[in-house]
Amino acid sequence: METKYDHKLVEDKIYHMWESGGFFTPKIDKSKKPFTIVLPPPNANAALHLGHAMYTVEDILIRWHRMMGDPTLWLPGADHAGFETQVVYEKQLSKEGKSRFDFKREDLYQNIWDFVQANKSTMQNQLRKLGFSLDWTREKFTLDQQIINTTYKTFEKLWEDKLLYRDSRLVNYCTKHGTGFSDLEVEHVEQTDPLYYMKYGPFVLATVRPETKFGDTAVAVNPNDKRFQKWVDQEIEVEGLLGKFKVKVIADEEIDPNFGTGIAKVTPAHDFKDFDMGKRHNLEMKQVIGLDGKLTSLAGPYAGMKVKEAREKVAADLEAKGLMDHVDRNYVHTVATCYKCGSVLEPLPIPQWYIKTKLLAQKAVEAVENKETTIIPERFNKVYFDWMDKIRDWNISRQVVWGIRIPAWQCQDCHEWTVSEGGIPTSCVKCQSNRLVQDTDTFDTWFSSGQWPFATLGYPDSDDYKNFYPISVMETAYDILFFWVARMIMLGIYVTGKSPFKYVYLHGLVRDSKGQKMSKSKGNVVNPMDLVEKYGADAVRFALMYTVGPGADQNLSEDKIRAMRNFTNKLWNMARFILTDETKIDLKGQSKKDQDLLVTTKTMVDTVNKQLTNFDLGMAADYLYDFTWHTFADDWIECYKKGEISYRTLLDCFLQTIKLLHPFMPFVTEEIWSLLPHNEKTPLIISSWPM
Repeated sequence: METKYDHKLVEDKIYHMWESGGFFTPKIDKSKKPFTIVLPPPNANAALHLGHAMYTVEDILIRWHRMMGDPTLWLPGADHAGFETQVVYEKQLSKEGKSRFDFKREDLYQNIWDFVQANKSTMQNQLRKLGFSLDWTREKFTLDQQIINTTYKTFEKLWEDKLLYRDSRLVNYCTKHGTGFSDLEVEHVEQTDPLYYMKYGPFVLATVRPETKFGDTAVAVNPNDKRFQKWVDQEIEVEGLLGKFKVKVIADEEIDPNFGTGIAKVTPAHDFKDFDMGKRHNLEMKQVIGLDGKLTSLAGPYAGMKVKEAREKVAADLEAKGLMDHVDRNYVHTVATCYKCGSVLEPLPIPQWYIKTKLLAQKAVEAVENKETTIIPERFNKVYFDWMDKIRDWNISRQVVWGIRIPAWQCQDCHEWTVSEGGIPTSCVKCQSNRLVQDTDTFDTWFSSGQWPFATLGYPDSDDYKNFYPISVMETAYDILFFWVARMIMLGIYVTGKSPFKYVYLHGLVRDSKGQKMSKSKGNVVNPMDLVEKYGADAVRFALMYTVGPGADQNLSEDKIRAMRNFTNKLWNMARFILTDETKIDLKGQSKKDQDLLVTTKTMVDTVNKQLTNFDLGMAADYLYDFTWHTFADDWIECYKKGEISYRTLLDCFLQTIKLLHPFMPFVTEEIWSLLPHNEKTPLIISSWPM
């Protein structure tokens, strides 16, 4: 046995032995209850970040159940990550002096496909480097034809069940990247802007956006505001930059009488609240900002200007014309921004596909209430229920090329939509015309990945679906409880009739040593591969688990990882002492100390089993660390050196300890197992768990 443990000489060798030996692939046994986890698919467009190393939680559970003899499946996969991947690829194009507009749709798609395949293999190898015992024979990709077919069938089922509709409504639209988003994908940022008090006929009203005044189709007051009662339902004449125009005064509960002067302009095409008021009061909708982020021809001489430029010009011209009352330069408010580029999003009217979510959400709530699915930690139940109660219809259209194209065709004669999951339809469902054109939009990535548990298992007819669905545990970060987990529960129940998983385990976010969220702009992003190279995968994995509870954020420092590397070395030195000790003390029977050590070890086994059963992985890591270093090494090995314990008892209890540590630190424990004498002829990964 080498005098010093060198993870660089061990880890690749061990992982190759595991994978080539087929130890990650489950043996189906109908008499046993299977244990299944489907990997939350990392984006295929880039390398892993430190948050992905939290898959360690899943590997611990998988290795534990595998050693207990359960048919255990951990299914890997990757997400095409539609919008995000296209953004990453476009950044590469820009470095080459090109843009997405230089390519035909088919060519751009193929180029991104090639780009993703290269990155996907890098990401897969990084998962291996972290020791994750995934069944690579079952690997899936969200753009696999089987996954696409399942997604199409769900879309058509929603259409047939009248839970899907197409409507021209306001969406948050990024004019830089050219796509809309759902409400959940918007980042709301606080900023300070001028609040302009404009003269508006007989009124003065406040707005942050004077450039949208060319799309005003009413002014509104609160129906309980007595100051303006005489004006309600009247038409007023307004002096504007393009001449005089008339608008109606409406009364609506949406208006806050304490904001500004208590009266507001209504621009249905460019404000969500105004859009809703427009629907209620049957107002005209005038779009004065286009998809390119520039003012349209309705803005007269301001047409073609970007929003910010137009705002400043309009404000200056209102001032010059005597139509500006005053300006508050210190107005603090929140704006919706693109989570990728930080651009302010424009509410724009765009035809999109929407899923009616109320009925789906109701069933998903019931699944958690009746414990068909249990969320860990329990405190996230309230967050889940609150969000489900406030859920809005889900916009699943994205104006990007990279993704699953929506299987819907519009008739050029009667304009009816034909939805078909089985290929291109030959005629319109309404008028039988053959002049059909497919929607150019693709699905929101969360729609396809929301079907991940049953789609990856081959719903409805495959043996894997019949054997392994519903999956046992869905483990992911708490910040995508709404983005993904809730949607998986909604769609899983809708399609299969069953909630897709028994448990949802939510881990916290991994922050830097100062508690800050990692970001490229802050320069504090940590590459997990650098840490693995320096300290070994076991040290990184154990550091992520040690002292961390479910749903708790953690500040990860190199000091902590270094400490766990020292623990790895301690374990190695303990094994080396036991293996190379020449005395091999034999007490010709068990002493009182032997009995005490056996009882202590049995207590340890029972405690760790209970902690893992209760998903207290952090407590289990703490307990194992303390027992191994401070109880076994400091106390029991010293007792052995004094001749108070037999070699056989010491070795057997150490082997038990190695087994318990294996799910947490698989590489060093597997190597130690291969060197120590024992009766089991199998690798540690499939050895029997101590009971």
